[in-house]
Order: sequence, then structure tokens, then C-alpha cells
Amino acid sequence: MSKPVLRTLLCDLLDIEFPVVLAGMGPTVGGGQAGVAGPELVAAVSNAGGLGVLGAAGFPPDRLEQAIARIQDLTDRPFGVDILLPSNVAPRPKREQKDRPSDPRELLPPEHRDAIGGIRESLELPDVQAPRADVRTPRFTPKDQVDVITGLQVPVLATGLGNPAPYVDQVHEVGGKVISLVGNVKNAKRVTDGGADIVVAQGHEAGGHTGRIGTMALLPQVLDAAAPTPVVAAGGIGDGRGLAAALAMGCIGVWCGTAFIPTQEANLDDFRKRRILAARDEDTRVTRLYSGKTMRNVANELIQAWEDSGTEALPMGLQGLLIADIAEAAKQGGREDLLMNAAGQISGLLDEIRPAADVLHEMVAEAANIFANRLPANVRAEVAA
Repeated sequence: MSKPVLRTLLCDLLDIEFPVVLAGMGPTVGGGQAGVAGPELVAAVSNAGGLGVLGAAGFPPDRLEQAIARIQDLTDRPFGVDILLPSNVAPRPKREQKDRPSDPRELLPPEHRDAIGGIRESLELPDVQAPRADVRTPRFTPKDQVDVITGLQVPVLATGLGNPAPYVDQVHEVGGKVISLVGNVKNAKRVTDGGADIVVAQGHEAGGHTGRIGTMALLPQVLDAAAPTPVVAAGGIGDGRGLAAALAMGCIGVWCGTAFIPTQEANLDDFRKRRILAARDEDTRVTRLYSGKTMRNVANELIQAWEDSGTEALPMGLQGLLIADIAEAAKQGGREDLLMNAAGQISGLLDEIRPAADVLHEMVAEAANIFANRLPANVRAEVAA
């Protein structure tokens, strides 16, 4: 069987074979410090002809260096690194601050600690505390991360939850490209004006941090607003039909996360991979529980209890501190089903754990077949002279 051909401008811009980008899925609450899109998955996608992207949110510079070195050992193909640039992050106490608490948990409002304690009791989870490392506030900045990325000449910097403008020139100076993820037209204009080379328009259907606008409604509006900057589609895309639809809309490729979670190379335990496989179209929901930002996860009792409590989420950073202990309690109490399990509405299409290369190649082959055979057979179109 001949190899399918499916090339777009994205392939030329990033020096890849197929217009498919792995979403830079980062660490999960209760899942350790490594990102779901770790070096093995990144390399697998890049070696298969797409662009693998490391999920490096929260990585300190030394760990980021180690992860990049590991990717470079596994592939000689282009890859990217994804970091977050959130605006509503709780400020960290200064080292010299006299009343700086010895335990970061002391930064949490008492009413929030009471609320999460009540939820823990209602779920009959043990009263335990997370290891100190899990609640330590970070001592680095996005600039520190970008310095590592550009210093090691990583081909692509991907950013979410903020404007990459302060780092664009630095990336371009080493010949790299900047991809910026957005969920609405306002931010598409903002990152385009800031110099992003490629805009990823992500619809509400997506797993992980996500916005309020559906993919089909979002794409044409962002395509118009961002022009001439090219656009990549994200949110609810998990097979060749979604890829073909995105290209037909005018996008130059797709950014896929959930489809690559139940793969052999993804850095996530089998229990949570199989919860995604078991999820149907209505089994995910958006919550601020896990990060303080709107995030789509496989639904569970902890999310429901949090939403029922009516407690307002804290800024990113503090919210993670707030739930660190209950996540530890869930692990020790044998309730792994309560841990963060980011996944999109496309979960209902997934039914087995496979090699990442198979996922990518099947997606590309199906999309190529749609353009080469199924559309000409099913659609008659004429353009007036």
C-alpha cells in the first residue's frame, strides 16, 4: 500500500511530513511531575511525521533541560515545547518577606480550606497531606523556561493562556517558530499582533484548559481575524474526518491532544487512559477545580462535589495548593478516579490503547482518502465562470 500524501503550509513552515501537531499536554494533579506529552510521546509523533510538543508547564529549567535532551536522544526530527503564560496567577511571596509563611498552605483562605476539608470528609477520604514538594511554589519564570528552549535551539515554542509577544524575537533569533493557542477572536488578534507565527484556535470541545466557543463556530472567525497568519485547528479532532474538515475550513493543520492520550507512549497510568476509553460523548465536563482555569476532564464525584459546594476557584497556583492534599488523599484512599483526567469530547471515538504512530498515520490516511476519493464521489460542485 502506497504512503498517503497530505501536505500543507504547516509542513513547510515546520519541516514536518504531515500537518498534525501533538498538543503539549502537561503534568496532571496527582500524576507526578512529568507531562502527559513527555519525551517518548513527543519523539513518537515527530518520528511518525508530525510535530511532537513537550508539555512543560511547571517545569523548572533543570528538568526542562533534561526533558529536551531526552527528546533529542530519541529523534532528529523537529519538535516543540509548550509552556503556559497565565495572567491570573497568584503572586509568590518574596524570599525576604518577613511574614512569608513556612508552609505555602498558609496562603490559602480559611474558608477555602474548610470547604475542601468538607468535601474530603463527604467522600470519605483519609485526612493526609501531600508531600511538601507538591505544594512548593515555583521559583522560576516563563523567561527562565524560554531561555532554556532557545538556548537549546528547540525549533518551536508553543504557548497557552497568554501572549507570547515578549519572547517572539528571542525565538526568531535562533530560527524558531512561535505557536500560540487561543480560544476566542480577541486573543487571536492579540497573539497575531504580538508576532506569533501560527495561531491554534481551540474550541470548547477540547480537553484540558479550554474556552467557551465551539470549534466549528470559532475556526472561521479566527481565520478571518488572524489573516494572513496561518491557523491550526484544535478541539474535538481525533480522526481523519476532523483533520479533513479543518483543512477544508482553511486551516493548515490540526493540534490534537485527547487522541494521543490512550497511546503506549503517553506518560499517564493505564487506569486513567482506560477511563478516557470508557468515556462517551457526554462523560466530560469543564471545571475550575484542578487549576483555577476552566479545564475539561472526565467527570467524577470530586468535580461534582466541588461544583455543588459553590466555592469560587482561587487563582492558578493557589488552586493547585488548595487541592494538593485532597489529591493525595484520593491516591492513598484508592480513589484514582477522582484525580485530574483531562480529556475532550472526542473521547467517545476512542476504544483502544495503540502506538502513537498508528494514531497519526490512520488519521492522515483517512483524511487523504476523503480528499482523493470520498469527496469527489459524494459531492458535486461547480464554480461559475
